[in-house]
Amino acid sequence: MSKILVVAEHLGGTLNPSTARTVSAAQALGPEAIDVVVLAADPAAVAAQAARIAGVSRVLAVANPANADAIAQVQGPQVAAVATGYSHVFGPSTTFGKDLMPVVAALLGVNQVSDLMAVEGADTFKRPIYAGNAIVTVQAPAGHVVVATVRTASWPVAGDGGSATVEAVQVEATLPTHTRHLGLAAGSSDRPDLQSARRVISGGRGIGSEENFGIVFSLADKLGAAVGASRAAVDAGYCPNEMQVGQTGKIIAPELYLAIGISGAIQHLTGIKDAGTIVAINKDPDAAIFEVADIGLVGDLFTVLPELEAALG
Repeated sequence: MSKILVVAEHLGGTLNPSTARTVSAAQALGPEAIDVVVLAADPAAVAAQAARIAGVSRVLAVANPANADAIAQVQGPQVAAVATGYSHVFGPSTTFGKDLMPVVAALLGVNQVSDLMAVEGADTFKRPIYAGNAIVTVQAPAGHVVVATVRTASWPVAGDGGSATVEAVQVEATLPTHTRHLGLAAGSSDRPDLQSARRVISGGRGIGSEENFGIVFSLADKLGAAVGASRAAVDAGYCPNEMQVGQTGKIIAPELYLAIGISGAIQHLTGIKDAGTIVAINKDPDAAIFEVADIGLVGDLFTVLPELEAALG
């Protein structure tokens, strides 16, 4: 039977929803146990949140002042040490996981499985390639621990209601000193986080300017939605890079996705393929976005959006 270790992602004492999605992927293996490891200077609050995830057997709390910031080179040796006895080590395919998990895989002497989106067996998985245009089945070598990042957009959030035990764990690992944390630069916003939001509104090149993006923000505030953008809008300087949705941006899976003035390049569609309902507004009736949209409206966004906002009250 499989025994899986999930590495928790957190920031500011709050557990990231990507952790619960990673637990869902772990549950697909039908394992004997799913444990979550929390690395922090003081892991108590985050560990308590992780313990409430349904399906989690134990939460391993690793307290170390060196874990005050998520530095892959510092946390990697600790995760590798804790991983003894586990058949699988999973982390989310987010910026955090993409930074940390290759370090863990290297220390354990195995290849990493990236962007796991479906489970076929204990060592057989499906993952996207070619910007999501093809799905490939990969098989990890039998008899070796499987280290993988989980494509969180492909998995639901595991439910609440768990009551896992929290255990303090002392880790014996040599931590490097050549890498240190200098600072964290992140955009501040009162809107929901783009990668975990239930509703997302994105603007494209059709918005026309940075100033015009105000109509997207206004509608998003009405809907309580996060705001994203296409690569074309980012490249044009309409909005910052952290808002980009797509292959080279964020991969998201909201329940509702509104694409405003977005043509539908394959790079962008890769980032929204797991969205629940896709609504597209574009004045070009031949725009590629209409081929994937559940609801499409051909019209001038500068007329349609104010009308839609007024209708919302």
